[in-house]
Amino acid sequence: MNQKILVLCTGNSCRSQIAEGYLRYFAGKKAAVYSAGVETHGVNPKAIATMKEDGIDISNHTSNHIDEYRNIDFDFVITVCDNAKERCPFFPTKAQKFHYNFPDPAKATGTDEEIADEFRKVRQQIKDYCEKFVTEKIN
Repeated sequence: MNQKILVLCTGNSCRSQIAEGYLRYFAGKKAAVYSAGVETHGVNPKAIATMKEDGIDISNHTSNHIDEYRNIDFDFVITVCDNAKERCPFFPTKAQKFHYNFPDPAKATGTDEEIADEFRKVRQQIKDYCEKFVTEKIN
């Protein structure tokens, strides 16, 4: 049976989208992966670009609100920012909850290259986390 993973962030535009992409990549057919936000901000174009650099296409992802998934019985819920952890609405679930506060690359400032570097740095942190998560938790 496929395990179901929900990745939560504030706006479901950047970190949760990157995590959804990597979790899908590493878990393959062993898990159904969803991402959502406590708000919806659209998928960040820089997140799409930085994932494309690593060979993963998230350009067809959508920015979803947590309420859209109330009827899904998740096995795992991963919050990827403190704000989502604090604001995550309670919904009845047997899901195991995990939390990792990744820096928000969308808040990066500087030149285009400096901003791109911040996206790459966060992408690598999320990639490492997702690979380890799938190895340890997904059967």
